[in-house]
Amino acid sequence: MAEHRTLIMGILNVTEDSFSDGGKFLNTEAAIKHGIAMMEQGADIIDIGGESTRPGAQRVSVEEEQLRVLPVVGALVRSGATVSIDTMNAATALLAVEHGATYVNDVSGGLADFFMPKMVAQSDAMYIASHWRGHSVDMDNKALYKDAPTDITRELSDRVEALLEEGIKPEKLILDPGLGFAKNSEHNWQMLGRLDELKALGYPLLIGASRKRFLAALLPEDATMEDRDSASVAVSVLAAQAGAWGVRVHDVARTYGALRVLESWNKGARG
Repeated sequence: MAEHRTLIMGILNVTEDSFSDGGKFLNTEAAIKHGIAMMEQGADIIDIGGESTRPGAQRVSVEEEQLRVLPVVGALVRSGATVSIDTMNAATALLAVEHGATYVNDVSGGLADFFMPKMVAQSDAMYIASHWRGHSVDMDNKALYKDAPTDITRELSDRVEALLEEGIKPEKLILDPGLGFAKNSEHNWQMLGRLDELKALGYPLLIGASRKRFLAALLPEDATMEDRDSASVAVSVLAAQAGAWGVRVHDVARTYGALRVLESWNKGARG
């Protein structure tokens, strides 16, 4: 049986205030152009979000979110992209799926909107459920763990059980440890170093470390967002080596090249 290739999910923030590129792709045409560029650079999936989930971010209305993302979803699907909708709102997810989105990427794992699990269960969409303890405005106050990997795995296991009870099929479910969401740097590194514990739940894993604060802590104080990409690429390679189903990244081109190197290395090791 062929070995699974770790997929690349390109991040497309159609927002004013995302921590890395807020405002850069708020214009619909700019967003579509960037999505197509990421496809050409090797992205397998384009993840489109209209609401920032950076620490301290304020929520936007569902109506505003939909105005931002739906034209981009439709245009990229028509361009041949496999699209993911990054949303915590069931109504937005439903419309995005109707516009052709294949994945619903919910950073709340179904906790932010009571209707999300049922909506997904009634659709053909794949569902990405992240570990989550609360909205961005106060999530840093909830970064309290006895042992982060153990607690995160247990809490995600509980979410899996609840999602299955709502009718989501096991084969439609992907898990994300939610790096940076109610977690400090130590928690993030502990979780990454012990991904095998989360993988033992038996579901594909998506890892989204790209440009996050815990990577910035490794770099000089004047490092730019783009300077974080080298560290982000390294995490993507290590996550792939650990068996991640996919990595969610800003810099698709460099990630694509690095993962091809890993594939060639592993092929060489197998002779």
